[in-house]
This record gives sequence, C-alpha cells and structure tokens, in this order.
Amino acid sequence: MMYDLTGDILLSKAAVIVQGVAPNDDFNKGLAMSLREHFPSLYKDFRHFCHTAHPKEGTVWMWSGMGNGRTVSIVNLFTHETPEHAGDHAGKPHLSHVNHALRSLRKLIQKEEIKSVALPRIACGLGGLDWEEVRALIEQHLGDLEIPVYVYSTFAVGIEAKEPHKTYAMV
Repeated sequence: MMYDLTGDILLSKAAVIVQGVAPNDDFNKGLAMSLREHFPSLYKDFRHFCHTAHPKEGTVWMWSGMGNGRTVSIVNLFTHETPEHAGDHAGKPHLSHVNHALRSLRKLIQKEEIKSVALPRIACGLGGLDWEEVRALIEQHLGDLEIPVYVYSTFAVGIEAKEPHKTYAMV
C-alpha cells in the first residue's frame, strides 16, 4: 500500500528509510547529507562497504544503527553512476539504475520481512530525473506489497507526516 506524504522523511516511523546514492558517494548534498549529520556511523560504514565490496549501480546496501533515540535502518539504492576518481562528485542517476535498485529493494523487503518503508523522490531532486517516471517504477516494484510504502513526495523540514499504519491480523 503506497501513501503519498508531505513531511520530513527523517521523522518517519517507517522500519526503513530509503535514499538514492552513488557508489563512493560523499553524502554532501540533500538527504544523504542530512543522514550523514544525524547518523555519522552510517557514512563511515558506507565508505568501508564501498572500499571493500565495490558495489555496482542498480544494487542496494542496508545499514542499521542508533539515531534519534531509536534503532534506524537505511537502505541505500545505488541509483547514480560511480564517480570516476575518489573525491569526485557522484555521477548522474539513470532510470535503469533506479529500476534495478527498486527491484533489489523489493527482494530485500521480502527477504528481511521489513514492515514499512519510507522513500523520497529518488534521484529526482538533485539528480534531475523525471518524478513521474520514477514514481511509475516505485509503483511497479513496490505498489503491490502488503506493507506501508510511504512516498515523501513533498519535503517539509521538521514536519512529521501522518503515516497510516497497517493493522496486522493476529493468527
């Protein structure tokens, strides 16, 4: 079940917050920078992961740690091209990378039995991709999941969105 929301994704109560990045990203802009500021160990672990695993575009990496007084999980979708050299800016995002990464995210959600997910307008803000095309891919890959998928389509700093919660039947 997908829900379009207005608010600050950092205040989401979802089990997982998703962001789009490049392999070896510096996390110095947009949501990545905010996540780096709130969860410094995320960035440190991300750098270590990139240097040891050499992730490819279209894949995902999940991190869990403490932040904002609770355990937080962040899924990094590798939606952008890898920078040519260390310290370079992240490359451009591509719809094909977003497509493959969302497919990988779906598999991760099912494997890890993740109960809810919050996503921004992946690769559309600073990345410049067309939101309608990206939204169609989100709907294609996540729209039929039986968990809440919170799409933060409008960012509002410091505003907590009203996230509907699914009630799970007790068996």
